[in-house]
Amino acid sequence: LAKVEDRLSKQPPLVFAGEAQSLKQKLGEVADGKAFLLQGGDCAESFTEFSADNIRDSFKVLLQMAVVLTFGASMPVVKVGRLAGQFAKPRSSPVEVIDGIELPSYRGDMVNAMGFTEAERIPDPKRLLRVYEQSASTLNLIRAFAQGGLASLGRVHSWVVEFLDGTPEAERFAELAGRITESLDFMRACGITPETARPLSETELYTSHEALLLNYEEALTRRDTITDEKDWYATSAHMVWIGDRTRQPDGAHVEYMRGIGNPIGLKCGPSLDPDELVRLIETLNPENEAGRLTLIARMGAGKVHTGLPPLLKAVQNSGARVVWCCDPMHGNTIKASSGYKTRRVNDVMAEVRGFFDAHDEVGTYPGGVHFEMTGQNVTECVGGVVDVTEARLGDRYHTHCDPRLNGAQALELAFLIADLLKQRRDGGVGLSEAV
Repeated sequence: LAKVEDRLSKQPPLVFAGEAQSLKQKLGEVADGKAFLLQGGDCAESFTEFSADNIRDSFKVLLQMAVVLTFGASMPVVKVGRLAGQFAKPRSSPVEVIDGIELPSYRGDMVNAMGFTEAERIPDPKRLLRVYEQSASTLNLIRAFAQGGLASLGRVHSWVVEFLDGTPEAERFAELAGRITESLDFMRACGITPETARPLSETELYTSHEALLLNYEEALTRRDTITDEKDWYATSAHMVWIGDRTRQPDGAHVEYMRGIGNPIGLKCGPSLDPDELVRLIETLNPENEAGRLTLIARMGAGKVHTGLPPLLKAVQNSGARVVWCCDPMHGNTIKASSGYKTRRVNDVMAEVRGFFDAHDEVGTYPGGVHFEMTGQNVTECVGGVVDVTEARLGDRYHTHCDPRLNGAQALELAFLIADLLKQRRDGGVGLSEAV
């Protein structure tokens, strides 16, 4: 392990301090209610599913969601992917038992293999090097996609229209899509095209992951040598976050995050005490810098109405400048009768609505959403316009950890959230009430 850490410490950074600072500035706009955060990607990246096509498909879905949300919110959408580093997963149990055989739990491809054999479950430090190499390849591809024409606004919207044409059940989204088409036609008539305006042909997608395995994170931590600040930065991603299981105030993960200059996130579950949250904020963001800290609420649809408002009020009373983001995935995991872990799309949307309701109640700003999703046509979450039933879960259940939204489900949720954002601007009832 020490040899691998030493080798990693000599590798080039995956991202640069200036990029992390740029994301922090954009998240500062979110904290001030002037932008909206879209964070999404794989539950756990894997070595076996790594391909240019899979990366492209996830990239496409994120961009489609961002276009729809931008129109609904009438403000910029900051795009952050769960990619190029999301290889380690915390587990609720250190062991897994199948047919009376007990083995160490699978902790993500960064640590061990998914196969249920003793050899595959042995942690292998060399996996950290493979994570670095795959993350570098992913970043290289994402940067090419973002700047090479794939992110053209007109092209992205054409994918949205294709989704609607191929999904009769999605007719209720057609009005919003039609208004986007009219806006693009008007801009084109005015001479504003991808050829004349770079923002229409290019985009920025930042990277993020849970900073779980500190051996990897510390080996890729570098001092910023360009600015006068000389701060330390995690160069494994633009943004890293602390999970709900590793947020102990005196723990190593909080200590590590306290010392880096990146924008950071903190998962906030139903067990988090409001006073403890305020103490964590004071530790992680002592300068009260807007954009530095994103609080990612993961309550569950049944607990968001009672669990979130006390946290919102405590943070509001403290005067802390934070981004509030909704993770409607982790609190809504259930086990189907077939034995598969799954999530119901209706529960996911119910938590998003509860998140917005809680902010309306307290008078704070619902700044973003955080999804586990993929561009692949998987059958892991039930429901949606392309109706995935529990009986169909086994058709294409490919996740290495938790169930993900497929592309159609993710885009459907983007339409519903866009309508929710539009309602907040205009008042009235929209299509999101129908789900």
